[in-house]
Amino acid sequence: MHGQMAETTKEEVDAGNEVNDPSEWAEDATKGSKNGEKQMESPLKEKSLGFKMSFRESLKAVSKKSPIVFKNKRSENTDDQSSNSPLRPPHSPSLSKGSPSQSSFQSPKAGKASLARTMSDSAVEITGSLARRGASIRQSLGLGTKQKKQELLEPVTEAKTPSEEQTEVIDTVLELRNTYTLPEIPPMPLSVMEINKLIEREVLEEAYVNLLSLRLEFQKEHQSLDQEDYPIELVNKEKDLSLLYGTLRNKMFDIVRNSSALPSCNKELLVYVAQIILEEEKRQGEPGAMQGWREAWREAVLNGVRDTLKKVHLDSREQNASWLAVHLGLLGKVVVGDLERVKTELQSSYPEDFNVFQTYVSCYHEAVGEHLKRLLEKVLELKDYYALLEFIIHRYPSEKVMGSSSLQPELKEDQRVLTLDKNFLNQIKDKYCGRLQADMKTSLNRIIELENEEMWKEKRKPEIDEGIYSSHIDMDIWTNIKGHVQGSRRLDVNLEQKVVRSCLEELKTFPKRFESAFVEWSSPLSNSSLWAEYHISYINSFSALKEHMKSYQDTCPIQLGLVHNEIDGLTTRLSQAVMEDFKTNVKPYLRRQMTGKWFSFDEDFSQLISRTKTLSDQSKYMTPKHKQAFVNKAHFFVVKEYVSQLMKNNYSCKNRKNETAATKITNQWEELKEIFQDMNSTLDWLHPVGNQLSMIIGCKKSDVKQHLQPLVNNYPDIRKSHLSALLYFRGIIRGREKHTILQRLAELKQRTGNTGNREQALFSEIQAAVNTDCLAGTPFSCLSFIVPDS
Repeated sequence: MHGQMAETTKEEVDAGNEVNDPSEWAEDATKGSKNGEKQMESPLKEKSLGFKMSFRESLKAVSKKSPIVFKNKRSENTDDQSSNSPLRPPHSPSLSKGSPSQSSFQSPKAGKASLARTMSDSAVEITGSLARRGASIRQSLGLGTKQKKQELLEPVTEAKTPSEEQTEVIDTVLELRNTYTLPEIPPMPLSVMEINKLIEREVLEEAYVNLLSLRLEFQKEHQSLDQEDYPIELVNKEKDLSLLYGTLRNKMFDIVRNSSALPSCNKELLVYVAQIILEEEKRQGEPGAMQGWREAWREAVLNGVRDTLKKVHLDSREQNASWLAVHLGLLGKVVVGDLERVKTELQSSYPEDFNVFQTYVSCYHEAVGEHLKRLLEKVLELKDYYALLEFIIHRYPSEKVMGSSSLQPELKEDQRVLTLDKNFLNQIKDKYCGRLQADMKTSLNRIIELENEEMWKEKRKPEIDEGIYSSHIDMDIWTNIKGHVQGSRRLDVNLEQKVVRSCLEELKTFPKRFESAFVEWSSPLSNSSLWAEYHISYINSFSALKEHMKSYQDTCPIQLGLVHNEIDGLTTRLSQAVMEDFKTNVKPYLRRQMTGKWFSFDEDFSQLISRTKTLSDQSKYMTPKHKQAFVNKAHFFVVKEYVSQLMKNNYSCKNRKNETAATKITNQWEELKEIFQDMNSTLDWLHPVGNQLSMIIGCKKSDVKQHLQPLVNNYPDIRKSHLSALLYFRGIIRGREKHTILQRLAELKQRTGNTGNREQALFSEIQAAVNTDCLAGTPFSCLSFIVPDS
């Protein structure tokens, strides 16, 4: 306490339930200066004392409604006194240096003796006041000694719970707020230094009424002067007035700024802050009035909120990999805790039109938005961008923060969402998608590296999954993309579309990168079965990836179409590589068919069969979709190349060797047909050609024309050059028989017209040799122009 308490008289004890009369306060005023300090000059003292006595009379009405409030002040004044005096009168309201903090214009809890008291301290003092009041009554009634009375009252004090204490404190503040009236403005203000000292000591009420007095004094002096006559004393007074008002406002808003951090100390001070703001708003039209009090108050609230958020613990990225997620969790708890204190403790200090709770909510929205912008500058990783978006979109408005049941029903549902600049939220989403695309590229490159390390370098055979060769590439890529898409869907539908687009944009370039790395590694192994198995496994995997990605058809159809094109290109090239390898392997054996050595040497055909069976075994491990197309291509190639050997004029059968050739062709053809049937080729229309050709080769010359009809029906694209080459192999090189046969072909083709199946084109893919010696040895050769090559 700032001063010594006067001795307590018996009459004062007996009158413990009443507020001291002004005469008693006047008596006290003559007694005390603090530790021998000089009292103020008489005129100023009398003025101040008269002002305080008038205000104390106004407080009697409050004491009748709430005696606890004023007993509380007395109880605080007894803290430094001996136990021999249960109650002490208030300190003299002397205006000497050091006494202003004892002014009657302070809170009922006692003139700001210690701003460091906690809420529970204040509540205990109230309880102690009640106890001592009871002791006074008992003493006056002769109900026992003081020691016994205190012993009886002690359990009452100990029985108080924190909630009861808090309730009493809030009730006290509400009583003060609801009954508050501005004290009478003193006719003569304190000095500038004294007012400034009152402000420093947070004796706001007394400082303010003296400041109003100084302001009125200035206005009167200003009005009494001409506009041209403005003495330096008045200029200095105006400057002092402005400085004091600035100091007062700064002190008030320092209190507001720290109010949520120190609610128990500031409850009563906030009552005075609010009342001063209201009073200044009423006086806005007066000369010298400062503007923007309510706005400055909100700015002080906002700065206090900013201070609170700055204190939330934040680890560095090096200290904690989940630094941002942890920080945001703590941030949410701090927001809820602070708003709970505002709701339960602070808003009782303000009039309702201040909308304190809503103001704090809006300030938290603003401050959290600013805080998140600073955090965004530190974010580098995808998970942290996700944590930031999840906090903004879901966690902040949820029951974990703004939707907390402890903040209801004051916090309406439409007030829960964090109000951010739309560009800022889009900025986070764009950065998230950009980081995602970069991470996607890294993960895809890692897939290539792992395939090289685990498969290619080790030359491990592909795994067989559900009967087909498989790699884990498709599942690795798809699950990666699916995880990102599902995570973004939980955040925002629009973000999901952006994420799908980013993933597809990066995936579009992957097939060619993979192909380049695979071809570089696999080139030396092109003749091995492992080489073909790898190709088949990647055909299967990328085909499966294409199927997986179809689920995003509706989300990003254009980007998905581009990805499908790249995957189709890769699988086609991989399939072609296997087919070309097969063709390269079997062509030498096919070219040695239908030669003179062919009649007695079967090794070439055996090699052809062996390589075809190998291909058949490999194709079994293809996905059905690719297998069918692949088998059909292989079937067509073998048939075309086998038949082509009959069209090259490499050999002509003589001495009835045509019958031997026909038999061999028939046997070989059956073997080839059986292989491709086992491979489930759907090109059944190729099966008859071998037997039909062998019948023409093996029959008599006169019977050849009879076997042309089925050949033309099945293969309408056969031309004269093809039949001429076939007849050459048969041994019919020239003469009337050849001409007649060719003439018959022309007739059949003309009769058939366009009725044949043009999709079953075989001979159009085969180039036949031209028989250059047809002009020699036959008079009919000159008529060959009659039979066109069609």
